[in-house]
Amino acid sequence: MKLITLALLFVLAITSCTNSKENKKEKTAEAKLPNIVYILADDLGYADLSYNGQTNFQTPNIDQLAKSGMKFTQHYSGSTVCAPSRSVLMTGQHTGHTFIRGNKEWKPEGQYPLEAKAVTMAEALKEAGYATGGFGKWGLGYPGSEGDPNMQGFDEFYGFNCQRIGHNYYPYHMWHNQEKIILEGNADKKTEVYGPEIIHEHALKFLEDNKDKPFFMYYPSIIPHAELFAPEEYMAKYRGKLEPELNYKGVDDGEYYKLGGYGSQPESHAAFAAMVDYLDMQVGDIVAKLKELGVYDNTLIIFTSDNGPHKEGGADPDYFNSNGEFKGYKRDLYEGGIRVPMIAVWDGRIAAGTESDHPSAFWDVFPTIAEMTGISTPADIDGISFLPTLLGKEQPKHDYLYWEFHERGGRQALRKGDWKLVRYNVLNPDKITTELYNIVADIGEENNLAEKHPEKVEELMNLMNNARTESKVYTFKSKTIIK
Repeated sequence: MKLITLALLFVLAITSCTNSKENKKEKTAEAKLPNIVYILADDLGYADLSYNGQTNFQTPNIDQLAKSGMKFTQHYSGSTVCAPSRSVLMTGQHTGHTFIRGNKEWKPEGQYPLEAKAVTMAEALKEAGYATGGFGKWGLGYPGSEGDPNMQGFDEFYGFNCQRIGHNYYPYHMWHNQEKIILEGNADKKTEVYGPEIIHEHALKFLEDNKDKPFFMYYPSIIPHAELFAPEEYMAKYRGKLEPELNYKGVDDGEYYKLGGYGSQPESHAAFAAMVDYLDMQVGDIVAKLKELGVYDNTLIIFTSDNGPHKEGGADPDYFNSNGEFKGYKRDLYEGGIRVPMIAVWDGRIAAGTESDHPSAFWDVFPTIAEMTGISTPADIDGISFLPTLLGKEQPKHDYLYWEFHERGGRQALRKGDWKLVRYNVLNPDKITTELYNIVADIGEENNLAEKHPEKVEELMNLMNNARTESKVYTFKSKTIIK
């Protein structure tokens, strides 16, 4: 009897100890901060991916991401051009509030800087103990300014500080933190160092160096922004297969050569397909690296684009049907300029092969990451976390989404539910156009219902008038806005 009792006690002790260890492991796993990898394509259209209908070429690695996580069908960029879209992403404020609202240049290199008082997602994560790295195109402050990535929360940055110089794929130099890296292989007219390749190498090294700590890797690629250049290995795959070809005559010497001018490309269609193929390869590399390092299952991966497709440097979005069923391009506030593909993958947390039609935007990313990591956000952000959507829970929604664009006469758009108000030429009272669309029934924005629904126009105009604050740098004249 005593032997049985002792044996029973021994088994209970072992079981208790084992359960205790397992509980500790579970608690440790729960307490471990998730990594974040945010991949931002440059001017990639909604339908430039094969999972969204592209048939001229395939994007198998990005398609696999979509199968591994959640596809968003109503996700919007921060703006319709580069710098303000990135400012919205970093600050969680839409273009009626974020400091950078346009592509304002700073000579000789860079763009007008974010304010020093701006609080970025990278700063908040760094304060919480994250290693933070940015690899690609910045565009939010010239080198050494208060908007420099190292001044805005990034431990490491490698790539193009200036988005104008980021037009070129074989640049004379790049920036590694505060060091200007001269690329001798691209001196004069040489093309030995493909920009996206060397950026990619530094990004993968960042993952390797920080695999044992929580990390945030921001990967704002320059692909497939003009100019249209890709390594020969990728060009060969598409040469002669996308006829009739488009021969683009660009800048091949002179003052703007490799300093913003787009180089000539006689095979523009092949080059575009090759570039997106190359980007797809890089996405596959990143996922493979995360798995190799054993951190994939604790990493949120987001893939998206900064705005709609462009029509510069030989790009031909109509040939590729880059917008799918949407109207407009980059610089438009129609759906084609601001609705972008978005995929979120978080193994074991986000259900694989799922899809969401939750209307969301770049200004929601900061609060989403804040909620999943426990960091705090500034009180003045406009975003709403979409973490509940990612985890299959009840999702709070925006009352409305708002954009403003300070070029081409000034443009504004506001979406509330199924309705969208679009106003062009807001800086010129004699030329203002007001358009109203039911964006669900009329996804192509073909039927302007402004005259039929004046009460809805008035409702959305009132929201639009209160959606913004004035900016010293990017100004709309108030009298034209409230007209």
